[in-house]
Amino acid sequence: MTTTLTAGRIETSRTARWALVALGIGAFGIGLTEFVIMGLLVEVAQSLSVSVPSAGLLISGYALGVTFGGPLLTLATARLPHRNVILALMAIFILANILCAVAPSYGLLMLGRVTSGFAHGTFFGVGAVVAQSLVPPERKASAIALIFTGLTLATVLGLPFGTELGQVFGWRATFWSVSGIGLLALIASALSLPAGTRGETPANWRSLARLLRGAPLLALTTTTLGYAGVFLVFTYIAPILTGISDVSPTHVSRYLLLFGAGIVVGNILGGRLADRGLRPALLGTLAGLAAVILAMRLGMGHPVAAMLSLFLFGVAAFSTLAPLQAFMLRQSQGASAELASTLNISAFNLANAIGAAIGGSAIAAGWGLGSLFPLGAVMPALAVLLTLATFKSGEDS
Repeated sequence: MTTTLTAGRIETSRTARWALVALGIGAFGIGLTEFVIMGLLVEVAQSLSVSVPSAGLLISGYALGVTFGGPLLTLATARLPHRNVILALMAIFILANILCAVAPSYGLLMLGRVTSGFAHGTFFGVGAVVAQSLVPPERKASAIALIFTGLTLATVLGLPFGTELGQVFGWRATFWSVSGIGLLALIASALSLPAGTRGETPANWRSLARLLRGAPLLALTTTTLGYAGVFLVFTYIAPILTGISDVSPTHVSRYLLLFGAGIVVGNILGGRLADRGLRPALLGTLAGLAAVILAMRLGMGHPVAAMLSLFLFGVAAFSTLAPLQAFMLRQSQGASAELASTLNISAFNLANAIGAAIGGSAIAAGWGLGSLFPLGAVMPALAVLLTLATFKSGEDS
């Protein structure tokens, strides 16, 4: 009997690992399609005869698809088994990127971008819930972090290689490649994800209303504030490196690889810290993020110090991901976990828009690139205060 039970545990563990890998492949493809357009704006603009700022709106369109489309798609698929939802999302993702690859006009390319954004929000929302269901309770945050590893690899490896591919073979080749990655994720998910599982509390409009008040709303605000500081600085990291650190424009990508290495470390670290204790992990990572961003004001003043600063920035930024996602799920007990997780992904994308807007306004006002660091540090510092207030008021469930 013992041998049978042990073998059963080993087999279950293997099944869970392969399922998590499949979700990680999907996260890699989705992360790649989100970021790679940033490196191909000039090529897209020239090909479709639009301005570079107009091509830049393709990034905004994607973010809006994530922010608003994700929760709506989660509501629409609420009563489907998780495996079916993931497979449907990957199919949507593949078709949306094929549309981007063949789009003869700017309007159809925008449609493909927005549609793929829909898949993004719901995939990470449902995927986080599925990942937690595959592991023991003490490994839940690490399982979330493993999915986000796909996103980090998309930033570290996919962005430079996808950009290079698009510049050599044309930007449409990159979207064809992303579609291929989506197909691989679809096949891997079909072979490995358990069938029939679904959320204990299906998402509905009543659940959405519940998640937009009280403790869940505070958690969403914490995510938005905490991550707005990251995007306030990172959106303008290229001009910071060339203007403050005196780095040659041809060397910027090398510095960003250090940021990417920090992302990988931070993602793993955040998951493990949250498994040990969510409250100290949440407060510690947010406070650490505020401290690192503030210290970058001095660290970015020299090319060598900038290397260490960017690595630590990556660690600090992505160490908050798993704690913030786990915090939202804890604050939403009794409501739909899938919808709660998806809304938190929307909050990350809202933070993107807010941080970039504040940073752009500061630069336009003549405050200089150096002002981005104290402004960026304020955001996670406010998130720390909000989290402390949440714990003190008893809103933490």
